[in-house]
Amino acid sequence: MDLQLTGKRAIVTGGSKGIGLAVAKALIAEGAAVAIAAREVTALQAAAASIGAIAIEVDTADEESVDRMVATAVERLGGVDILVNSAAEAATPGSTGFMDQSDEEFRRQFEVKVLGYVRCARAVAPHLIEQGWGRIVNVSGLAARQTGSTIGSIRNIAVAAMTKNIADEIGHLGVNVTAVHPGLTRTERTVGMTATLAADWGVDVAEVERRLAAKVSIGRIVSAEEVASVVAFLASPLSVAINGDSIPVGGGALGSIHY
Repeated sequence: MDLQLTGKRAIVTGGSKGIGLAVAKALIAEGAAVAIAAREVTALQAAAASIGAIAIEVDTADEESVDRMVATAVERLGGVDILVNSAAEAATPGSTGFMDQSDEEFRRQFEVKVLGYVRCARAVAPHLIEQGWGRIVNVSGLAARQTGSTIGSIRNIAVAAMTKNIADEIGHLGVNVTAVHPGLTRTERTVGMTATLAADWGVDVAEVERRLAAKVSIGRIVSAEEVASVVAFLASPLSVAINGDSIPVGGGALGSIHY
């Protein structure tokens, strides 16, 4: 299927690794020109060089930095059609219950993932509205629909609510806004994570993988590339019938019904 992305111009935040990098690759494979943005310059430049993207340093917790990023992307790409928000702070290991999470942790998580997404959308939206077409895709997470991490649930629910509000506000102007909810996703961090869990649980890595996969209806962990395929579709003109909604991309959470 041709996603009609040839010639489109995209910004992907958090694009130096993980889901963000996989999204950037998918968009480039479909013919889009892509700028990836992140804080860590060395990793960012290496990632950009490896996939043929433009590298732009950004701290999404800083409004001026976000505005500079968008201005630079517009200048170097000749405009912008797509924003994929994927920059987020990793949760503090072992800090999942509300008793374990400090006010500072909550503020840091919201500053980057929630307010950071808002800042990026606010900076990009005028360009999309002016040209009468655009896509904003926010990478949220299945913690919005599951307990287990208080801060994970709250921040991802906030992203979903933000997505719907922006979609209702600018959808009639030609700009579709959606979110995806990845679950546990196979990225470059998975090896270290499964090794840590194996040590904590007193089992081998294969058993960790089996236990994690048992929670997914397709029987395995979804890859970053598989999440990116859904994001690429949502970023395309073909996704016009989807606006304001959050799409789960975790391979199917067992036992849940959402309607």
